[in-house]
Amino acid sequence: MNKLQFMYSPTTRVLTVLELLQTHGRMSGVELAARLEVDVRTLRRYIARLDELGIPVTAERGRHGHYSLVAGFKLPPMMFADDEALALSVGLLAARQLGLAQAAPAVERAQAKLERVMPDPLKAQLRALSETISLDLSRSANAANDNATLLTLSIAAHARQRVHLRYRSPKADSSAESERDFDAYGLAWHGARWYAVGHCHLRKELRSFRLDRIVTVSKLNLHFSAPATFDAVAYLAKSAATMPRAIRVVVLLQTDLNTARNELFDSIGVFQPTDDGVMLTSQIDDLNWYARQLARLPFSFVVQEPSALRKALILRAEQLVDIAKR
Repeated sequence: MNKLQFMYSPTTRVLTVLELLQTHGRMSGVELAARLEVDVRTLRRYIARLDELGIPVTAERGRHGHYSLVAGFKLPPMMFADDEALALSVGLLAARQLGLAQAAPAVERAQAKLERVMPDPLKAQLRALSETISLDLSRSANAANDNATLLTLSIAAHARQRVHLRYRSPKADSSAESERDFDAYGLAWHGARWYAVGHCHLRKELRSFRLDRIVTVSKLNLHFSAPATFDAVAYLAKSAATMPRAIRVVVLLQTDLNTARNELFDSIGVFQPTDDGVMLTSQIDDLNWYARQLARLPFSFVVQEPSALRKALILRAEQLVDIAKR
């Protein structure tokens, strides 16, 4: 049996019913069937199978009927497939380096709790993964003031609940603070920092706020409507790419859009596909830095502007030649 067949096997779907009922408490037959991508008759067979395994499920008939686990029923110890154990282990390792206050002890506690309910073979796998995997998240991370800031904003964003922020000025050596109401559309880890992105009622526009600069956050008894789809990471990348700076750069990359983005990064500028390749428009402060980014590309490019970038590229080429001759 291949992996795809296993993912959609009847046994896997029966266990999925159990997981959904454990998570949501009660669900309608229509909703359960839709989640499993089966018809209601097939779902009833899965419910019957759970009953045969000694897992009592109650069924309430009628228009608003639902399924639920019998009150007080306790499930056996958690069981994880190999790929689930891998995801847990890597996720816990990453949590140590994602700018969360006191992440290390929290990770240790979480892993200890998981190990207590795991069978010995899986416990050994989890320990092996945690002790042999290393993640290179080497860019310095500035933690949020505390985990409560991240949790409060995340819950508010999910519930579409407005919050009130007290925010420290981003200006260097500034202790000035401002206050504003804020509708958080989403949160993102970007450039080794946590950000909240949404509508700022003080500026009356879409803004992003670094969590390590948020002094206090409190929920308000107000709710808001948010865009149906919103990508906080994409917004942050575009904001960084279009922020006005000292020098405007336009370069024609002689490749396709996917390759260009894979070799560079979204926040370097705005990528626009053309008949001749991809036009990259950037706002920068340092031509030498930009020349270094272009010099490492595996495809050709043509500098449109400024001419000073060509000189910076020639200087970089001469430096590389000099290094190669040593």
